[in-house]
Amino acid sequence: MDLTDYKILACLKENARQNATEIGHKINLSTSAVLERIKKLESSGIIQQHTVLIDQKALGRELIAFINIRLEHPKFYESFVSEINARHCIAECYHIAGDFDFITKVLAENGQNLEEILADIKSINGVSLTRTTVVLSTNKHEVCLLPDKQKFM
Repeated sequence: MDLTDYKILACLKENARQNATEIGHKINLSTSAVLERIKKLESSGIIQQHTVLIDQKALGRELIAFINIRLEHPKFYESFVSEINARHCIAECYHIAGDFDFITKVLAENGQNLEEILADIKSINGVSLTRTTVVLSTNKHEVCLLPDKQKFM
């Protein structure tokens, strides 16, 4: 990874639908060189997928919540992860250290829907405790490329 690769990633982060010619104009590189670098970034696993950022509120999901989850015993780990992965209302799930075993990001339509999702999570075999935090507003949502002190564009 060099500075040019970071510039390409920044362009794709801004708009993943940009073509190589547009990116090349922005960073002063030929289209073929941009394409070659993108292919290398993909094959190395740095670029995992090209996707879209969806406005959840436009889809009727007005509420975001984080649910901390504790399991009774580590033997429930694999079955819990499998159950969580099958639930589409759970946008993210992290195995964490500390007082809880997992933290999930849940997208819900409203308070009643969140209550249903929470009851569903509590019914998963091995779940012993949950703690829910409701998001009031989102002040920042982005993927970080470099530490703040390393500017490149």
